[in-house]
Amino acid sequence: MRFNVKEEIIAITPQWTGERFPDGRPKVADKYLKALEGMTLEEVWKPIFLKGYENQFEGELRTLHANKKLIGRAVTSAFAPARPDLHETLFAVGMEEGRKGNYNQWVIDSLVEGDVVVADMFDKIYKGTFIGGNLTTAISARTKTGGAVVWGGIRDVEQMERIDTQVYYRGIDPTPIRDFVMLGFNTAVRIGKAVCLPGDIVFGAGGGVLFIPSHLVQEVVEGAAKSHIKDVFGFEMLTANIFTTAEIDRNTWTEEMLDMLTAFIRDDERGREYRDLDWTVEYELARNGDPDDTQTAL
Repeated sequence: MRFNVKEEIIAITPQWTGERFPDGRPKVADKYLKALEGMTLEEVWKPIFLKGYENQFEGELRTLHANKKLIGRAVTSAFAPARPDLHETLFAVGMEEGRKGNYNQWVIDSLVEGDVVVADMFDKIYKGTFIGGNLTTAISARTKTGGAVVWGGIRDVEQMERIDTQVYYRGIDPTPIRDFVMLGFNTAVRIGKAVCLPGDIVFGAGGGVLFIPSHLVQEVVEGAAKSHIKDVFGFEMLTANIFTTAEIDRNTWTEEMLDMLTAFIRDDERGREYRDLDWTVEYELARNGDPDDTQTAL
């Protein structure tokens, strides 16, 4: 076996048709990462959930910096408890590939700007401290705006808190990392109840982490933008008693409501950044009906 294999990364992300990194990971455009900065967790989650991606969020994590979002491209790694013969075999593979240090250092040495480490440390906290002060400094230097999601432990928290890099983690322990073996590098990994593939966009906000499939990011950003401006417009309509909460909360709006929404976007300064959105699908559903139009919006 080998680690971080380009052909395998491409094979498990076949729906991505855009640019890729040299290692094969999908390279979602920076403009979409920038757009996500102004969006809420619920706005981003909804379009994914409606497409059947129901296992992309994990909320049972702690954060290093309160109220700081984490947005970037996933570099994944999966680990297991140590077994001497397996460690001997897999560590030798890494040495043949020219890797330096321990398994966790191999991952961090591969990072580029905008990356986020996503490490499944099998919820190991005691001797499962994937990063501390030094490696968080390295993550910050390599990724600039990235960070880490660790289904395991961290250490040197006082040092880490002085670094402007967001980290989601399960627990804290003073022990150094020990007794573990890497099973996969840039493979599919599980973070609690969520699944992450290499190149997914990590969206950490609101106390949890959402993994956005790379091939859905453009659609998600546009869908989240629509949800956001609909909320802004909806609050205005509710305040003015023009529409009821039942009308605003429906999945499908009427043509009248859509006409008023698009006029609001055109004429109100708050709608400026949403003027390029295409509402054709929404108008078609309003005219032709939607199987879910009797349900309230998620």
